[in-house]
Order: sequence, then C-alpha cells, then structure tokens
Amino acid sequence: MFWRLTSLSTSSPVESILDKENFSLEELLDEEEIIQECKALNSRLVNFLRDRAQVEELLRYIVEEPPKDAESKRAFKFPFIACEIFTCEIDVILKTLVEESELMDMLFSFLEPDRPHSALLAGYFSKVIICLMIRKTVPLMHYVQAHQNVLRQLVDLIGITSIMEVLVRLVGADDHVYPNFMDVMQWLSESDMLEMIVDKLSPSNLPEVHANAAETLCAIARNAPSALATKLSSPSFVARIFDHALEDSHSKSGLVHSLSVCISLLDPKRLSAYSPLFHSFRNQHMYECPVPVDPVTVGAMLPKLGDLLKLLNVSSDDKVLPTTYGELRPPLGKHRLKIVEFISVLLKTGNVTAEKELINSGTIKRVIDLFFEYPCNNFLHHHVENIIMSCLESKKDDIVDHLLRECNLMGKILQTEKNPTILADSNQPTSPAVGKRAPRVCNLGHTTRISNKILQMGNSQSCIRTYLLENTEWNEWQATTLHERNLVENVYRWSCGRPTALQDRTRDSDEDDLHDRDYDVSALANNLNQAFRYKSYGNIDTVEDPRSLGQDDEDVYFDDESAEVVISSLRLGDDQGRLVSYGSQPICRHIYICLNT
Repeated sequence: MFWRLTSLSTSSPVESILDKENFSLEELLDEEEIIQECKALNSRLVNFLRDRAQVEELLRYIVEEPPKDAESKRAFKFPFIACEIFTCEIDVILKTLVEESELMDMLFSFLEPDRPHSALLAGYFSKVIICLMIRKTVPLMHYVQAHQNVLRQLVDLIGITSIMEVLVRLVGADDHVYPNFMDVMQWLSESDMLEMIVDKLSPSNLPEVHANAAETLCAIARNAPSALATKLSSPSFVARIFDHALEDSHSKSGLVHSLSVCISLLDPKRLSAYSPLFHSFRNQHMYECPVPVDPVTVGAMLPKLGDLLKLLNVSSDDKVLPTTYGELRPPLGKHRLKIVEFISVLLKTGNVTAEKELINSGTIKRVIDLFFEYPCNNFLHHHVENIIMSCLESKKDDIVDHLLRECNLMGKILQTEKNPTILADSNQPTSPAVGKRAPRVCNLGHTTRISNKILQMGNSQSCIRTYLLENTEWNEWQATTLHERNLVENVYRWSCGRPTALQDRTRDSDEDDLHDRDYDVSALANNLNQAFRYKSYGNIDTVEDPRSLGQDDEDVYFDDESAEVVISSLRLGDDQGRLVSYGSQPICRHIYICLNT
C-alpha cells in the first residue's frame, strides 16, 4: 500500500519522545500533538499517563498556582494541556484518579480557604470535576458524601462562576447525570447545602455571589419535582429568601436576585426552561404548562407584598439620571423592575388569594401608575402589560372591576392618547429636555394591544361589556382612532405583502385572501428586471450567468407577461402552503431559471 511505504510515512513527534530512554512529562505536555494522540488512544502514551506519579503531576498543574517567576508554559500551557488530558475521558486515567484517595484529596485541596483561587485554575478544576461527574459518578459521589466539608467549600466559593457550574451539575439541574439521581437529591436535601446557598443572598455578600447563588437556586427550582426543589419551595425557605431580600434596603443586588429565585419558584415553565428545546417549542406555540404552583408557596410570599410596595414609591428617591430625551427623577432601577416582574408572574399563577392581596394592598394600582409615569421604559411596559392581561383574563370579576374602575385604566389610556408626548410636570419622574421639542411617549404600542384586549374580552365577560357601554368617550375613540390604527397596523393588508408562512395567517374574510390581492404587474416586472440585471440578489453561485447560457444583458428582461407568470407562481405557492417571501433568493432563483431557460 502507498501509505505503508517507509519513506513516505511520518512518525508522530509524541512517538519520538516516547522512544527516548529518558523523557519527562513536561516534554510531552510541550508537544502540540499530545491531545490528538490521547484522543486517538495511543497505547504507549496512555500507559505512561495512567501511572500514579504522572496523574499526580498533572493534578499539580491544575490545583497549584505557578511560582511568580514561572515561565509562560508553566503558568498557562501546561495547566491547560493537563486539564485537556483529563477531559479526554480516558477511562484508565480517570480510574487511577478516583481509586486513589490521596489523589482525590489533592484535587479537592483546590477548595481550601487558605489557598488562592484564580479564575483560570478554577475553570480547569471545574472541567475535571464535571468530567468525573459524568464518567465516574459513583466513586465521586462516595467521596463527596464521605467528606462533608466539600459542600461547604464549594458554596463558600460560589462567587466564582466555574465553581457555581459544579454546584449546578451537582444538584442535577443541567442533566440527570447520576445513575442514582433520586438518592443523591435526597442526600443533598438532608444536608445543609441549601441553607448555605440561600444565606449567600445576604446583603453582606458581593453582587457576584448573589448572582451565582440565585442562579444555582433557580436551577434547583426549575428541576422540580425533586427533594431539593420541594425543600426550597417550603414556607420556611421562602420566608428566608425574602428576609435576605428585604434585610437592607440599600442592597439592591440582594433584592433583585432573591426575587429571581421567587420568580423561578412561581414560574410554571421551570421544568422545561433549562432545556434547549424549550425555546424552539415556545416559539412554535407548542409549549403547555405542565406544573401547577403550590398554593402554600404562593401563600408564603404574600405577607411581604406590603414591603415590596413601599419600594415602588419613588417620591423619596432623589437620584437623577440624564437621558437623550430629558431626565428621570429618579430612574426606575433594576430593583423596582424586578418587583414588577415578580408581581406579573405572581398574577399568572391564578391564585385567588394572591389576587385579593394585590387588590387590597393597592399594588396593581401602583404598578399601572408606574406604566404611565415611565413612558419610555419598555421593559416595564412589557411586565405591566402582562399584569393587565392576567387581570382581564381572570375568572374573578373583582380584579377586573378593580382594574377598570379603581385603577381607571381606560381613563389613563384616553388621557395619553389625547396628548401622547412627555409633559414637563414636576410631579412626574420623567421630564423632557429643556429647550427641545417634547418627544412622544413610547408605550402606545402596548396601550393599543391592551385596548384591543379589553374589546376582545368585552365580548365574553359581562362586567367588561357593561363598563364599555357606560364609557361613551372610549366608544368614540375606539370606533375612530383605534379602528384606523388597527387597519394601518394590519400587516396582512399591506400592498407589499408580508413574508410569513401560510399556516400563520388568519383569514377572517375574503379581503385577506391572497387571490384578492391587487398586484401591480408593471411595477413588479420593472423591479424584477432591474434586480436581475444588476444581480442585486447576489446569487452568483447558484444562478447561472446569462452569458454562460449564450444570452446578453438585454435578454434578461421581464415584461408584463413574464410578471403575470411570476404572480401566478406566487399564488400557486400560496395554495400549496409554501412560504411566501417576496424578494427572497430562492423564489428569485426559481423565477430566473424558469424565464431564462
């Protein structure tokens, strides 16, 4: 065979090193092809690396900081290569590691509090531990169970993102990597790990500690049902989380991340939100909520609504934030936005007791006021719109009546529609820039959707229908301004056509049928003619050059008759349920080939 000719074959540099009588581990680590040879399971290399002395030396590169005067290879290259060797998942090397208690002690010595914990080595440590979780689950968990201090050391370093990833894997929230997953979850729930993580939400800790602790707790909540998730959603733990959130009013980080945990406990999508398939399913409207929220969990949160409502009061905040359109006195802030998001998720649970508490405390009224006080904060508008939608869709008339009458939602919408600009009012937190034209408010799109929702629900709910009939000003506005706006914003009526899938269209009347669309034949022919003459679609690789077909530029011409053929093809594609995308490359290529061959 050609490749077996000795003169043409080349030996691996790694083999050349292994052929030496005396060589060191550093020589192998310095060789560029060592990882490739490990993945190829080079028997001589694997037999050398599986030796206990070599495994110990590899661990030293991962867990021990290099000397200050160390060369670049010792500080960066060797630790990286050592980590990659372990993550090649060679069974005999990992077996040597987990079967030697001294080697495991050396690996976990990285967590000792009196040692430096650089982000670089923490990342390598994390990768090795996660590799062991996947490939050597049982011996690793036996070691952790026999050394209870490992859990405390991991939680103490939760501010390092790589260590947080180890904890997330440990609680099984990434994937159920354990053969005895339920037993492990039960053991973890009986330990004090959850208490230690929750206590990291204390205002005395750094923001990065709050963020990583909240991420770990959210992962546990999304992984329900499990023993840890059940423990976390218990009233005692919910109260503990809120105590940390409200412990210090000046610590906004602790409040924001504590509420993130509570939102995960309330979010009915927590089972699937961690899955990569969830987002694609949700976008296709294929997702259904599988888990109802425990009323006990909701009930444990309600006593703290009064304290959260106080934080939504902006009158005592004297901060000023200059913006491109004026000033915010004060800015809304992430903590208030998170409170509104929490209220939105709380209402979505449909808990009757929560609805009554939100009404009696005045929380809904205050949130709607914020919607109009901050007309340029679209994050806020999104959450408030969800709150209003939940109120309108509620099965209880009390909350609907509170929304329309006591909160005067429709009156506020009409007031904004009469003067849709930011007003210079000293009593409002949002003010326009001095000497400039006042900009328009940025929540009209949300108020339009809310108004349409009110009209829609009025067809099925008598209390809303009664209120609409009483409000003559609203009826006049919706019959003129809102109706005209809906016609303008109906993309299916646009003469240019809307690129969308046929199955996504709703044809309420014959007017929406594509066959009734009035195509401008001459304009289409002219546009296609120019597009292909100047190759504006850039299909040089997929569409044949007219010169290669023996045609000149003048041959590439679309007249009205050709355009009629194009329109017929588009309509035929609609009838067959194909994607209609005017101006797209696939359709233009099809038109080009059909009319020029």
